[in-house]
Amino acid sequence: MTGTLLLIRHAPLADPARLTGRRDVAAVVDAAAARRLAALAGPVSRVVSSPARRCRETAAALWPDATVAEDARLWEQDFGAWEGMALAELPDLGVMSGEELARSAPHGGESFAALCARSIPALEELAAGGGRVAVVAHAGTVRAGLARAIGGAGAALAFRVAPLSLTVIDAAPSGWSVACVNLSV
Repeated sequence: MTGTLLLIRHAPLADPARLTGRRDVAAVVDAAAARRLAALAGPVSRVVSSPARRCRETAAALWPDATVAEDARLWEQDFGAWEGMALAELPDLGVMSGEELARSAPHGGESFAALCARSIPALEELAAGGGRVAVVAHAGTVRAGLARAIGGAGAALAFRVAPLSLTVIDAAPSGWSVACVNLSV
């Protein structure tokens, strides 16, 4: 069965200069922008969210009348010791290929490859159900969907994913294709 994944990164955070990862913080949701993005996304058959507060708040603003299911596999990457650090203070990892970076994990955290191993099966299950499924999650989760579509975690790390943006992936038994990336309103 063919399904379409409407991957939406949560709304902006109050402190976007810090690495948030698994910290459960609120989103700063612009209701008008959420309505515009929901209109851009079009009709949906289901809405699924990461359990993170910022994702649930974003999903509620996008589709206030929908029943929103939660899937813990959609959580953002666990950045371990880097959680909460100012982005400007993150360590310089040196020159790495995309695949090396995808396999690298901060102390006490998980790698992007591990995030992909956790979240891609959830995205595959959602797509296999058919229809247009809205998935409100994180930049890492959106990149995991892109990794599945383009065939590599390292290459997916090259994508910037803006807050409150839409990435559309069509999933068919013959393969996944990227319809658009990072649409914002």
